[in-house]
Amino acid sequence: MCGIIGILGNEPAAPRLVEALKRLEYRGYDSAGVATLIDGAIHRRRASGKIANLEAAIAADPLAGVEGIGHTRWATHGAPSERNAHPHATSRVALVHNGIIENFRSLRQELGAEGRVFDSETDTEVITQLISRGLEQGLSPRDAVSGALARVRGAFAIACLFTGESDLMIGARQGSPLVVGIGQGEMFLGSDAIAVAPFTRQVVFLEEGDLVELSRTSVAVYDRDRNPVTRPVTQVAASAAAVEKGNWRHYMQKEIHEEPDAAARTIGHYVDPLTETVSLPEVGFDFASIDTLWIVACGTAYYAGRVAEYWFEQVAGLAVETDIASEFRYRQPVAGGRAAALFVSQSGETADTLEALRLAKSNGWKTLAVVNVAESSIAREADAVLPTLAGPEIGVASTKAFVSQLAALAAAAVAAASARGKIDRDEERRLAHLLMETPRLIREALSAEPAIQAVAHDIAPARSVLYIARGISYPIALEAALKLKEISYIHAEGYAAGELKHGPIALVDEHTPIVGIAAHDRLFEKVVSNVQEVAARGGPVTLIADAAGLAEAGPTIKRGIEAPACDPFVAPFVQSPLIHLLAYHVAVAKGTDVDQPRNLAKSVTVE
Repeated sequence: MCGIIGILGNEPAAPRLVEALKRLEYRGYDSAGVATLIDGAIHRRRASGKIANLEAAIAADPLAGVEGIGHTRWATHGAPSERNAHPHATSRVALVHNGIIENFRSLRQELGAEGRVFDSETDTEVITQLISRGLEQGLSPRDAVSGALARVRGAFAIACLFTGESDLMIGARQGSPLVVGIGQGEMFLGSDAIAVAPFTRQVVFLEEGDLVELSRTSVAVYDRDRNPVTRPVTQVAASAAAVEKGNWRHYMQKEIHEEPDAAARTIGHYVDPLTETVSLPEVGFDFASIDTLWIVACGTAYYAGRVAEYWFEQVAGLAVETDIASEFRYRQPVAGGRAAALFVSQSGETADTLEALRLAKSNGWKTLAVVNVAESSIAREADAVLPTLAGPEIGVASTKAFVSQLAALAAAAVAAASARGKIDRDEERRLAHLLMETPRLIREALSAEPAIQAVAHDIAPARSVLYIARGISYPIALEAALKLKEISYIHAEGYAAGELKHGPIALVDEHTPIVGIAAHDRLFEKVVSNVQEVAARGGPVTLIADAAGLAEAGPTIKRGIEAPACDPFVAPFVQSPLIHLLAYHVAVAKGTDVDQPRNLAKSVTVE
């Protein structure tokens, strides 16, 4: 969600802070700001809206100083405005914060009763005031920060700059990620590795509850009990080039066209092309030892889990329950027999998913994580990890990460089937071969982009769109509807096509586009029958199917989007780029902000 950058440097900080904030735009934000030290005093520039507005404010009133902090804010408490933008400051400390302070109201009342004046409506400002109070009482900056954080309840990642302290920055995290970047005679703090990537590849990932005290040449980390600890230095793989847009119009378009490579990298991690075997290297997770698998995630990752439910049940013969992490946490899930839980998250920092993981561990279940960030909290806390190799994903609406999640989950299902004795060696070879074909099939699917653009212009004026599908394509319909909602702001719903007659068909009229998604499997004829039902009621139908399927549907449909012919097992891989491109081109036709849709953030690190 919010982005954080802190710099203890040797050259002007403001331009570097703004550069880093631009790299954090993908997280979603509605205001931005920076603060630097000039002759030991705190100076700030803030603006609502885009970072370009902050740049204009700095250009109009330049900001000197070689140390500073910056922030992109996604509003939680208080409207998006300059007044509520970070950094928040007193005469003694400036602070940026990612997270939510749950008890800020009682703290604000307590501090207000002491005569302390608040300049914003945010929860963050109570931390600033608590630190200031500690400094006024004679505490050291580290003790003042530690004491303030002991009073707050909730999630936070913070970076602090202190008046008169030109070689000091303090950070801390609880429930929200924070990393240290180690440079040559410089130090950096960031909300993720991408924030510090322009300056260094040497990163320390802080752990839950950590506090860090930085100078230009030293890193001192203290655990939640404030005992000194050593955290390992990691060489991060994310390069500046990996997050550049290149010649693409939007990051999302670039990332959709990277889906074949993302799938290839992930599949290559699990499938041996010489032996055509599927394995889970270094996972140490025995699917033969469990009777029930819970798959838990949020948003797009949840829909990847819904697809995997079909694979695990149909191929591996394993009972599966899928659940939304935010509900799983609070409904006291019960599992009989030998249970395990699999958690899916692109960032590995999704707050609800992380807390659901901790709940499962407290229940004594084995835990397995599918994540795109190997050093993330979920990856570190799970018993075993299935990495996805999508690379950095900047667009808020997940695309290539979704396909990579499918790749890891499909491989896991095949490995589980083999471990459980549900498939023989010949079937494992067949499924492995199908997985190895998917990057080529995804690339072929992308060639349908011109036809998709034509469909998009039909859909763009609509107020509501229905996606229908059956079987393993049904979760793809759910993902398709989510993508359209996220970036075009058109109301959309995904339905199991067989459920149309049980209510949703009442929504069908000539103004409601219907998109059917059909794999050429044993359910194809039933999907065509459902398509005919809505067409008979005036609904304009677009069908996503292979050439044979489109021919079979005939004149019933208004438009067709041709998918490459494939085995039903890998149909979700083929359908994904098509529904992603459709959402993308509808959004472009409507003129919305594709990469940074309103009200959304890339990584939801607060509940």
